[in-house]
Amino acid sequence: MNKLCLSIISIIISVLFLSISSVGFAQSIKERFKERLPQIIELKNEGIIGENNRGYLEFVGAKKKKENLIRAENRDRQLVYETIAKKENTSAEKVGKRRAIQLRGLASPGHWLQDENGNWYKK
Repeated sequence: MNKLCLSIISIIISVLFLSISSVGFAQSIKERFKERLPQIIELKNEGIIGENNRGYLEFVGAKKKKENLIRAENRDRQLVYETIAKKENTSAEKVGKRRAIQLRGLASPGHWLQDENGNWYKK
């Protein structure tokens, strides 16, 4: 085989590898979100956490519980926002703010939310 053929094959293999690893990456994040969801809903129902105006979970009062869980959730959200931002040629911050608006619409009654001005309120 000549060098051009080897180069083309290498590029194709690299593209396929990146596609497969991106799917695996997305799937693993999705599984982690699903795994954490019951605990997050429980914390929201207890009024311990809420959805802030940047698309992340935040402790509403002084009581903090399962901080590692919240950090892990926010870390995965950040990765998702960054991935979407790259695809849409925008910033992760803008993606997070758009997601915060969606989350406000999906929130259950009694859950804490933060408006655009940073004020917390119960839905």
